[in-house]
Amino acid sequence: MSHSMTGYGQSARHYGGYVIQFEIKSVNHRYAEIVLRMPREWTCYEDGLRRLVQRHVKRGRIDVYISKERDDSSSLPFVLNSSMVQSYLQAAEELNRSFGIKADLTARDILTLPDVLTAPDLSGEEAISQDGEWESVLQDGLDEAVSGLLRMREKEGLHLVRDLENRLLKLDELHAEIVRLAPEVVSDYRARLQGRLNELFDGALDEQRFAMEIALFADRSNIDEELIRLKSHFEQCRGLLNAREPIGRKLDFLIQEMNRETNTIGSKANHLALVNRVLEMKAELEKIREQAANME
Repeated sequence: MSHSMTGYGQSARHYGGYVIQFEIKSVNHRYAEIVLRMPREWTCYEDGLRRLVQRHVKRGRIDVYISKERDDSSSLPFVLNSSMVQSYLQAAEELNRSFGIKADLTARDILTLPDVLTAPDLSGEEAISQDGEWESVLQDGLDEAVSGLLRMREKEGLHLVRDLENRLLKLDELHAEIVRLAPEVVSDYRARLQGRLNELFDGALDEQRFAMEIALFADRSNIDEELIRLKSHFEQCRGLLNAREPIGRKLDFLIQEMNRETNTIGSKANHLALVNRVLEMKAELEKIREQAANME
């Protein structure tokens, strides 16, 4: 199933007296670019977390946000950081002494300051156990968020595939009309040229030169090869839309080739109705290109 490059996922974990929040979102990008933002103490786990995302997402800009907050529902006791409290009090005295700013701190004020209350330090085997489990907690939480992202990308991808299939049907219709109109190009040119020459030479035509001119025009305006290749590209596109792998870059290449063949048909066609069909086809291809730019 083809996936969109747009998606969002989130999850949460309660561990070690904290609530760890995971958010991941992705948008269009030519390549796979993964950006992680998380507390500095977890940077040692970054490579593993990045590999986890890379296993599931092959293309797009992926932003991963991991944050932690104290878990108010946790029964884990907190420890008063006396040295930090002393530092805040000294800073308040310095403000008063140097700038005349009174800072009458209450117990409530102090308890709300950063790092005044800390989780108790673990020691021995208990500390080693918790350190070893942090990576597992982070991997598990991010994996759940990635699953949510993939579900959204898959759902969006299904809508894109349906739209592209409908547009391919429209291209098939235009292709069939061009095939029908192609023989008229030479016959219309023959009639116009014959009428013009009759006016100029009063009906005295050199039939051999006339036939040679028509033959040269027929060769220059022949679009059979372009139509065959164009039909082949349509079928390849349908095959890609049913593939179970990233298709964005292959689809982009095919769209370029379809545009190339369509432009060639337009330059060869000296027929108003046929040129109008070519313009319609180019408009549909542009819409397909815009939609395909969001495919993984």
